[in-house]
Amino acid sequence: MKPIGWVESALTDPAQAPKQGDEGAPSAWLVIGPHLAEGIRDLCAGEHIIVVSWLDRARRDELSTIPGDDPGSPPLGVFSTRSPNRPNPIGLHRVQIMAIDGVRLLVSDLEAVDRTPILDIKPVLDRIAER
Repeated sequence: MKPIGWVESALTDPAQAPKQGDEGAPSAWLVIGPHLAEGIRDLCAGEHIIVVSWLDRARRDELSTIPGDDPGSPPLGVFSTRSPNRPNPIGLHRVQIMAIDGVRLLVSDLEAVDRTPILDIKPVLDRIAER
């Protein structure tokens, strides 16, 4: 796989990043490779998209985790959680496009850290959730 771009974010330390976008994650820019500009031409501000990222700083040897870092919770297998630490650390982020500037998309509530590779962008098909 080849990344289509990367994240530009104020978040630089994975340990300090929110666990989910709706837990206080900041807006961030998705910077798409200029040679892929045609692929984003029909995206519009206000739309919700799914960003697929490669969580390149995640651990790949972890198979269980305590969800939400709650010491009172029993460990769960990573495939039952949204933990970034997993054999193939693929991130899924539902965000809203706030602005578009050339090949840069400003999106809301993105918990991915600065320079996280972007693998793909997909439209949200659940139109009811967008209303």
